[in-house]
Amino acid sequence: MNTKEKNSEKDRLGELKCGDETVQEIDGTVMAKTGPFDVYRTQYERWFEKNRYAYQSELNAVRALMPETGVGMEIGVGSGLFASPLGIKFGLEPSGAMREMAQQRGIEVIDGVAELLPFEASRFDFVLMVTTICFLDDVDASMREAHRVLRPKGSFIIGFVDRNSFLGRHYLEHKDESVFYKDAIFFSVDEVTHYLRKGGFHDFVYTQTIFHPLREIRAIEPVRRGYGKGAFIVVKAIK
Repeated sequence: MNTKEKNSEKDRLGELKCGDETVQEIDGTVMAKTGPFDVYRTQYERWFEKNRYAYQSELNAVRALMPETGVGMEIGVGSGLFASPLGIKFGLEPSGAMREMAQQRGIEVIDGVAELLPFEASRFDFVLMVTTICFLDDVDASMREAHRVLRPKGSFIIGFVDRNSFLGRHYLEHKDESVFYKDAIFFSVDEVTHYLRKGGFHDFVYTQTIFHPLREIRAIEPVRRGYGKGAFIVVKAIK
């Protein structure tokens, strides 16, 4: 991206401070509330440490659908807990605290939001998004942007907790108790597939894992094709 393009993106993508929350402004629309991820970054990391078998299971489910080669980018890279072990070198993240941790894990992270990706068209061979879909302001715009930055036949891979699963229902029932999921929106597999198809994607392939409540998991869970049994779903779609 040249200097002129960077300045143009900076004009359109500004950062504001509202109390403890960092928000993004795109053409006057405030987006991407990142306050919990800036304030509670230690708790964020501890969740993955505490639930290390679930985390490894989710990593394996994503890895099963990852292309073996090509340049990739993760939208909502967070602290890099998925991008780093998966070998993804580029990430997008609106939270300053999360960006800092991802950079410490060797990822080149850019400030920005999924609805307005600061990358040129046809830049990547694959794009990853893990649970980020729960925090988007505009899912349709995010799908269009992912489609735009992918090269022809590129892969868009989304990992998420199925709203209709036992874990999805649990999160919905207790979302007000979580600093991270309080403002999250959960989706079913059919809904995510609908958004992908609407965004111009096709050829859907699914993996699933997490077949037991988190507190009962004592080993890495298996990864199976399809969906409907596991709580964590990964879908790969082609541009």
